[in-house]
Amino acid sequence: MEKRGLPIGIQTFEKIVREDRVYVDKTELICKLINGSGAYFLSRPRRFGKSLLISTMEAIFKGKKELFKGLWIEKSDYNWDAYPVIRLDMSEMPSFSANQFVEDLKDRLLKIGHDYEVEVDVTKSLSGCFIQLIESISKEKKAVVLIDEYDKPIIDQLKNTEVAKQNRDILKDFYGVLKSQDAHIRLIFLTGVSKFSKVSIFSGLNNLNDITMDTKYATLLGYTQEELEHYFEGWIFELGESMKMDKQTTLNEIKKWYNGYQFSKADEAVYNPFSTLLLFDKKDFLSHWFETGTPTFLIDLLKQQQYGVPDIENAGIDESAFSSYEIDDLQVLPLLYQTGYLTIKSYDTESSLYKLGYPNHEVKAAFSRSLLENFSKLHKGLTNLEKTPSRPPSQGEVTLST
Repeated sequence: MEKRGLPIGIQTFEKIVREDRVYVDKTELICKLINGSGAYFLSRPRRFGKSLLISTMEAIFKGKKELFKGLWIEKSDYNWDAYPVIRLDMSEMPSFSANQFVEDLKDRLLKIGHDYEVEVDVTKSLSGCFIQLIESISKEKKAVVLIDEYDKPIIDQLKNTEVAKQNRDILKDFYGVLKSQDAHIRLIFLTGVSKFSKVSIFSGLNNLNDITMDTKYATLLGYTQEELEHYFEGWIFELGESMKMDKQTTLNEIKKWYNGYQFSKADEAVYNPFSTLLLFDKKDFLSHWFETGTPTFLIDLLKQQQYGVPDIENAGIDESAFSSYEIDDLQVLPLLYQTGYLTIKSYDTESSLYKLGYPNHEVKAAFSRSLLENFSKLHKGLTNLEKTPSRPPSQGEVTLST
């Protein structure tokens, strides 16, 4: 039974291929997306595979067909022309100072310019540098612009609203350049966690196609049930052996703990890829994703707006609320959805409301415990909730009452 290495912590497509690790083939959906031109935006929770997606798209646009042997796109009629690529990862740039952020971003544009042997004059404004880079590298072929974690410089400073607003204004001008450079650009793709309103960030990029809740791309990130059983068959068998469970019981437990994320009206859920990989590696049902850190501003916001645990589950929300993310007016439910603590459970066509709820046992148990600890001001582990068990519980999921 084949059991390739797990790509834990690897966000570079080429490295996954070179090291013969598991790659869940998403190239059919990627190909559907990139065959046309345009500007696209995709929001997903942290550690959900956004950086790997950007890296995979970069490899495709650079014409590295040899990396895609055996994948769907290799057998397709995709044209493997190589394009100049501007790839920016906003999480790599410190954002605690607006001036430093601008300088770091200019340095990154300068480096990309060097890679393509073109000049970028850093004495120009940030927007001027960006325009110069795009126009310089697109003389022969149009450029592709890939921006990862577009919102990180804002999110990281939400407790310092003045800097967050300064970074927002910098990014608004920066991203606004892209529309004016349309003649030089083959495709634009941005990812992030939050979904700031077009007025606050993308007013200059009003041709942006938001595919965050597009049914066609609902499974672009995360693992479907079919993908889980196909690509991780050997790991599933090994996990069941180690925990003395048969295959069906093993699959049921994995599903209960880590499945349940739904990103559109379509009734199709995906697994959290980060937690799933760590489960197979550690062979233990733990809160892998949750324990990488809950932003303190989320807990503070829940306290500020006096949200209790019962208010979170089964909440109804209309579609317009998903894009109402503003620094000065953060709304609890859209924020919990965008950050992955809530997900879509169903959609009511008559009321046009989405029903939200916890995606799975991992998030429900760990987040409920975290809320109780914070709201009751008790020390960690001293609440009336037991710590999330490291083995599948024999009874139902943890529930809270107030």
